[in-house]
Amino acid sequence: MKNGDPEVALIQPHDRKAWALPKGLIERGEPPEQAAKREAQEETGLSGTIVGKIDTIKYSYVARWEKPTVRVFKIVTFYLLKYTGGDPSRHDREVDRVEWFPIEKAISTATYPLEKGILKKAKQLIASDSEGST
Repeated sequence: MKNGDPEVALIQPHDRKAWALPKGLIERGEPPEQAAKREAQEETGLSGTIVGKIDTIKYSYVARWEKPTVRVFKIVTFYLLKYTGGDPSRHDREVDRVEWFPIEKAISTATYPLEKGILKKAKQLIASDSEGST
């Protein structure tokens, strides 16, 4: 939080101009919550504790780098993590940039509409969590 306003770390994946939320594959036998924490740390250099599940989205895209091209279907579950430490300069090679944004700016900056929706739901979770703790 900065000046009482929640902040969100967004990534620019390698060789893309998009701003996105960190995500990745679940390793065999890995619980989804652990995968979320691991992927967030790998892609942002930041660590956190899980506050709760935000939502699950489904989408597809065409992998043009595959020959022949293939359609990839993805199911991604997002979790709200509370920052506990780390350094955004320590992100992995899959990411070109990591930046902190106030949540409203993150919503307007995020490239993908489904992720904008996830950020809006995260904002609601943060608001309800802070109301419960006062």
